[in-house]
Amino acid sequence: MKKPVEKEWELSLGPDTVRLLAEKARAISAAVNDDYDDGKEHEVEFSGDASDRHNHDGLAEEKEENLTEEEFRELIADLNVDEASELLAIAWIGRGDYDAQEWPDAVADARQRVNSRLAGYLLSMPMLGDWLEDGLAAIGA
Repeated sequence: MKKPVEKEWELSLGPDTVRLLAEKARAISAAVNDDYDDGKEHEVEFSGDASDRHNHDGLAEEKEENLTEEEFRELIADLNVDEASELLAIAWIGRGDYDAQEWPDAVADARQRVNSRLAGYLLSMPMLGDWLEDGLAAIGA
């Protein structure tokens, strides 16, 4: 592992916030993975004479709600441009797109990419939780 870079900047985004987002990202990833059992990805088999015999009694069917993704998206939406840029730069550094010494460049590039779809972009990263933690460690936060 590389030695953390000596910081010449102060983060706008608190490391505890980044760690919270990393935990939520891991929880979201775990929920998605639990949904796919043995590679069957929601396979449904019907026999030739299948018909819908499910009767509704007028009550809404109960569904277990997982608010983790909604909470993650709300937390991202609450970030200002500086915080969102730093978060994205941390993820990129953790993923290896930038070295910690390239922090100013990573933040500048991230600032150009930050928009209303940031949460979706971050959630598309399969190892986001790990990359956020790795990025924090790399920049010494």
